[in-house]
Amino acid sequence: MKYRVIGSDPKTRREVSVVSLGSMLFGTVTDEATSFALLDRFVEAGGTFIDTSNNYSFWVNGTQGGESEELLGRWIRSRGIGDEITFATKLGARPNAPTSGFSLDIEGLSAKVIRESAERSRDRLGIERIHLLYAHVMDEHTPLEETVEAFGGVVEDGIAGLLGASNHWAWRVERARALAAAAGLPGYEVLQHHHSYLRQRMDTPSLRSPDGNQGLVSGDLLSYVRATSSLTQVAYTPLLSGAYVREDKPLGPGFEHAGTEPRLAALAEVVKETGATANQVVLSWLLGGDIPILPLVGASSVAQLDESLAAVDLELTPEQRTKLDTTN
Repeated sequence: MKYRVIGSDPKTRREVSVVSLGSMLFGTVTDEATSFALLDRFVEAGGTFIDTSNNYSFWVNGTQGGESEELLGRWIRSRGIGDEITFATKLGARPNAPTSGFSLDIEGLSAKVIRESAERSRDRLGIERIHLLYAHVMDEHTPLEETVEAFGGVVEDGIAGLLGASNHWAWRVERARALAAAAGLPGYEVLQHHHSYLRQRMDTPSLRSPDGNQGLVSGDLLSYVRATSSLTQVAYTPLLSGAYVREDKPLGPGFEHAGTEPRLAALAEVVKETGATANQVVLSWLLGGDIPILPLVGASSVAQLDESLAAVDLELTPEQRTKLDTTN
């Protein structure tokens, strides 16, 4: 395993494994025994960065979420896990009532929600401090100043350490960081968006924005991260839920554009040259780029997890990376 420091403040920064384990389906689709086996294997392999959210996975059984955090809490207690593992969770997208569908009726990022949801997540996890707390989605109905001050408050009170933003436009992140800096408060230092070798269309309206999908890594966001050394980018769903290696997993309409087939062909060439799997090449490409990106991987079996972990030791040649980077 390899490691990287996230965060700039010595009081809250963390050294984490460059691969993060996503636990979104733990406690619902993935049963407890399998979830524990995956967590045990991840830690055995040197993994120290585990991701969840307070709304995972409400859509499976028609709840408000919390099952993933609760399962992690049971695992933490049963294994005697201490501060050596970094746990990240998110708030803001929890549905206000039990539901099986995604809607705009979510908790948001008011001061009251941030305080209460952070405390509940910490209690479910059973840890002294949430090492990394994300604003899960944008809330354009709550004044940004209120959100920034509330996140600063949970850090000051020791409920959370590092702060992050997921599924936010770059300008919203920058505005929040500027407000935090002006007020002498901690700001967002970790970003989490969807990113992979294949790129989705950016112009398709999303549930939360008519302007496009703010959950995708864009050129604007990459440029922002490149220019801001204190920011770390985490990539969720980097393996497209298995679509790189499984014919029964379609890419989806977001990938229906002229750039997809050439990049698939370039990926296939590098796969053949390396003898690695397509998943491993994609993860290595993310990890070794000029903007190092931390992939957040999911798994439903130990074998799947081991495949992803092996990508840490896969070094692409400069020629292979150029081939991947310059294909459009």
